[in-house]
Amino acid sequence: MKKQRTTRQPKTETKREIDRSITLRDIDYKNVSLLKKFLGPRKKILPQSVTRLSAKHQRKLKMEIRKARVMGLLPFTDRHALS
Repeated sequence: MKKQRTTRQPKTETKREIDRSITLRDIDYKNVSLLKKFLGPRKKILPQSVTRLSAKHQRKLKMEIRKARVMGLLPFTDRHALS
C-alpha cells in the first residue's frame, strides 16, 4: 500500500509594520527601543524580506545590533533575559 502524501501549508511570515522613515542616523546601538523592533521572538535579527529595509540599512542595522549585544544592551538569545 502506498502512503498518502500530506501537503504542507507553506510557511507564511508575517510582515511587520516598521516605520519606513528610518534614516541611517536613527540606527544606532544606543537606540535600543528601535533595535528591539528588528528582533524576532527568539532575539534573532529579522531578515530583510520581513523588515523591508534597503540593503544598506539592513547592513547598518546588523552592525549596530551586534554592537549593542556586545555592550550588554541587548540579549544574544531569548534565554539571556535582561532585567
